[in-house]
Amino acid sequence: MTTIPLFPLSAVLFPGGRMPLQIFEQRYLDLVRTSMKSGEPFGVVWIRRGSEVAQKGRAAADLGDWGTLARIVDWDQLPNGLLGVTIEGDGRFDLFETAVQADGLVLGEVTYRAPPARADMRPEWQSMIDVLRSLEAHPHVQRMSLQLDYDDPWQVAWALVQLLPLEEYIKYELLGLDEIAALMEELDRILNQISGEDA
Repeated sequence: MTTIPLFPLSAVLFPGGRMPLQIFEQRYLDLVRTSMKSGEPFGVVWIRRGSEVAQKGRAAADLGDWGTLARIVDWDQLPNGLLGVTIEGDGRFDLFETAVQADGLVLGEVTYRAPPARADMRPEWQSMIDVLRSLEAHPHVQRMSLQLDYDDPWQVAWALVQLLPLEEYIKYELLGLDEIAALMEELDRILNQISGEDA
């Protein structure tokens, strides 16, 4: 069991995925500063219910049971004066217990999941690559500068789920899957629903 600082979000981060954040709460400014100095990651965990911003009189956010380690890959001061950072997902972890520091920062007792076993890209998954390549043509995605190995089905699947406009609870469930075949099967079903082929 390892204790790490947590950054609860209403969005799900995947390994290899990138996400911009605006930092304004002092607890997270301190977290970002510490992470940038040490190079140590922090945990991003999905908020099932509750708010990203701490509010007096409100119950603590209900957090997911698993999440993704995050590293800061870029930062800048935004036009509104806030600190902007870009985080990149690393490995996954399972969250067992949480504690709250005096400054409101949440600490998590976690165990790291082993990286998934290397898998071969199957011919029937080619459609996933096609969809991902079409998404990569979008300027917003190009700005992310994603580095993808298209021969690695895990990277393809995780990048696709990160980029698709899906409900966050669906992304959260997909993040928890440990079998590539199950993940690709769910993705195929979702893409068929989006395209209307299941109608």
